[in-house]
Amino acid sequence: MKISACIIVFNEEQNIRGLCETVAWADEIVIVDSDSADRTVEIAREFTENVFNREFRGFKDKHEFADSKATGDWIFWIDADERLTDELKAEIEELKARSDEELPDGFRIARKTEYLGKWIRHSGWYPDHQMRLYRKSVSVWDGIAPHQTARVPGRVETLKGELLHYTKQDLAEHHRVTEHYATLAAEHLFEKGKTAAGTKILFSTIAAFLRTFVVKQGFRDGVRGLIIAFFTAYGVFLKYAKLWELGRSK
Repeated sequence: MKISACIIVFNEEQNIRGLCETVAWADEIVIVDSDSADRTVEIAREFTENVFNREFRGFKDKHEFADSKATGDWIFWIDADERLTDELKAEIEELKARSDEELPDGFRIARKTEYLGKWIRHSGWYPDHQMRLYRKSVSVWDGIAPHQTARVPGRVETLKGELLHYTKQDLAEHHRVTEHYATLAAEHLFEKGKTAAGTKILFSTIAAFLRTFVVKQGFRDGVRGLIIAFFTAYGVFLKYAKLWELGRSK
C-alpha cells in the first residue's frame, strides 16, 4: 500500500512547513502550486522534489493534476490548513498490514474545525466526513465547484481518527473566502445551464440559515454558530445572485 500525499497550495508559506511535517509518514509528497508569490515553493522543496506549478484552472483540475503526478497506488489529500491527529496517523499505518483484497476503494475521515478560537461541534461542520484516502486507479473528481471531492465506485470505510482543520483566522477572511467560493459555484452552475430566479435566491438563503442554525443545531455553538449560519446563508445568497447576474448578462 504505497500512499502519496497530494497537496494543492497557493501562497501558503505560513502553513506549508507544518503541512509537510504532518504528512511526513507518507511514501511520497506531491505538491502542486499555482504561481505563489511568497516562499511556499522554496519551503516545500525542503521536504520533496515533487513540487509542480500548474496554472489555476479550477480546484478539480488542480487535484486531478496532482493525482496524475503521484506514483502511489493510494492518494491521501489534505488542505494547507489541516493537520492529522496522532490517532489518525497510527490508524493509516495499520492499514498497511491488511491485504489489498481486504481494503475498500476509499476511506472517509472526520474533520474537526477550529473557528474563532473554539472547536465547532455542530452547525454542519462536524463530523464533516470527507473522502481523503482512496485508490488512485478507480477514483474520479466530481461535485460542484469549489467543493469537488474524490469519489470511488466501490466500498468505503470510515476511519476513527480525525483531521484538525484550522480555518478562517477572522471574519474578514471568512468574508473573502465566502465571496470567492460563491463566484466559483455560480460560474460552475452557469456552465451547466442553470438559472436562478428571485424566489430561488430568497428561499434558498432562508433555508440555508435555518438548516445550519436549527436543523444542524448551530445554536449549540453559541455566537460562533450564529455567525456560521449567517455566513452560510450569505454564501448561498451570493451564489444564486451571481448566477442570476450571469444569466441576465447572457
